[in-house]
Amino acid sequence: MNHQARRIGFASLLTGLVSLLLLFLSGCQQQDNASPGAAVPARTSITALIWAPDWPEEMLQIAAEFSKLNPDVRVDVQFMIGNSVEENIKPRIASGNLPDLVSVNPNAYAAELADQGILADVSTTSAWNNMLSPLKGDWTSRQSRRFGISGGVATTLIYYNKALFARAGIKELPTNFHEFLMVCEQLKLAGFTPIMWSGGFPNMLGNGPFSFGFANNVVAREPAWKQKIGDGTLDLNTPEVADIFASIALMPQRGYVQDAFMATDYDEGIRLFKDGKVAMAFHGSWAAGHLLHGNPFEVGVFIPPWNAPGKRVVPVIGSETGFAVCDTPHKAAAMRFLEFIAGKGFSILQRKRQNIPPFKQGAGTLASDQRMIDYTNMVSRYPVTASPYYSVLPSNSIEQLHRLMQDVLTGTITPAQAARRLDASVKNEAKMHYK
Repeated sequence: MNHQARRIGFASLLTGLVSLLLLFLSGCQQQDNASPGAAVPARTSITALIWAPDWPEEMLQIAAEFSKLNPDVRVDVQFMIGNSVEENIKPRIASGNLPDLVSVNPNAYAAELADQGILADVSTTSAWNNMLSPLKGDWTSRQSRRFGISGGVATTLIYYNKALFARAGIKELPTNFHEFLMVCEQLKLAGFTPIMWSGGFPNMLGNGPFSFGFANNVVAREPAWKQKIGDGTLDLNTPEVADIFASIALMPQRGYVQDAFMATDYDEGIRLFKDGKVAMAFHGSWAAGHLLHGNPFEVGVFIPPWNAPGKRVVPVIGSETGFAVCDTPHKAAAMRFLEFIAGKGFSILQRKRQNIPPFKQGAGTLASDQRMIDYTNMVSRYPVTASPYYSVLPSNSIEQLHRLMQDVLTGTITPAQAARRLDASVKNEAKMHYK
């Protein structure tokens, strides 16, 4: 009787265990068949359209670090191509295919986008509050919308190979354009190519010799230059502006630049300097990490002496290309990403770029080369300074300028013709948009 009862009890227990096992497997099957959204929180996907010609890996790392800390947001990074930020943005606006976060320049075009409601106001972010006060005016529209965060303090300068200068017997740095040409001639006679000219990437010609030519030939003579560009009253059809283009063309005419300079792009220009094939590079502070480090020679820097003898040089300094948020359905997530770029993510950029940060306080240790700090502090104390060309000219005139510089370099047009066409472009933009 007891033995029979034990057998019945064991059978009942076994039946119960089998039922539990079937119930468990049924639950697992139901879970497997459930929709992914039921098990995993929904993620917001944002698009970031970025201008990063020399730091794409760092931008991808920033996006990955952000998504790791913000698992509810996925960042799709897309990189701009071509010669300017504006030529990448315009087709996206025309087609209504806005990114959520975008690289922008601190110029009238971006400010107009802000006043049209395309770029969101970032004034409530900690990134805006932490940005250096002198830079905030660059990022404020006519309707007082704060439309972006600077990527750095931007200035252009000449990097030079101290070993080649010494071998050429150059003991003093040039302080005006006449002395600069003499230095170039001395380097050429010693068998060295004096300077890199990026004919294939006119963006750098704009940031370098055009910006400094404009600073010393226009800004030095006209204190109200910025207002007059805006209202269309600045006369650029002048011998002084023609001289800006003539100086750009003069370098290859005298044999002071590398062979095939019209095909030299951004990366190739940097390699030429780092390989010791050119003695100087007229480049931006944003390339300091590339140009100052990892070379078999010591590198120095000096202010491009685009001033006439007896005149004080006008340096170029302002805001670098920065970041803005578009007014899209994912604006809140994009704002979080903007805060990360300007916070923890900024140190990732600085480890490579070593530019001057645009912030009062950095998140962690920000690497900045002391030579760049000293240079920036020096030029910021000058009584008259000018802005980089991308924050000076209207967007369509920027694209026009690129073609004009290349046409002057190939001899298709004269410097005087280039000045006349640039003048017409700037005045036409003022008539159409800024009155």
